[in-house]
Amino acid sequence: MSRQPPADDAPCPCGWGETYGRCCGRLHREEAQASTAEALMRSRYSAFAVGDAEHLLRTWHPGTRPADLSLDDDVRWLHLAVTAVQRGGPFDDEGVVVFEAVARGSDGRQVQRERSTFLREDGRWLYVGAVGRG
Repeated sequence: MSRQPPADDAPCPCGWGETYGRCCGRLHREEAQASTAEALMRSRYSAFAVGDAEHLLRTWHPGTRPADLSLDDDVRWLHLAVTAVQRGGPFDDEGVVVFEAVARGSDGRQVQRERSTFLREDGRWLYVGAVGRG
């Protein structure tokens, strides 16, 4: 995908209220690691929003990661709402994040609801998979 990431002083797409440079941009550039499952999930949402397939693959658990990933240039991610978090804190090794993401694509408005599971291995949070997409 050929989108440019936002400027470091622009609002972060994840909606946490920080600038991109202080929030997900640091994770995308590998300057920091996500401290919680929610932080990783938000960085992955932002990666979809800015077209960073490398970050998505890098943060995907090797047991479930696809061989490659192509992102749809026509989809624009517009809003993220985290609706529940179970575990996934700095002292946990597993976590669940439930969210709703809104996008606009060639077919109009899309809403993705997902219950994502995460594991922390060697101190690093990884996305394992999703239950309930829609």
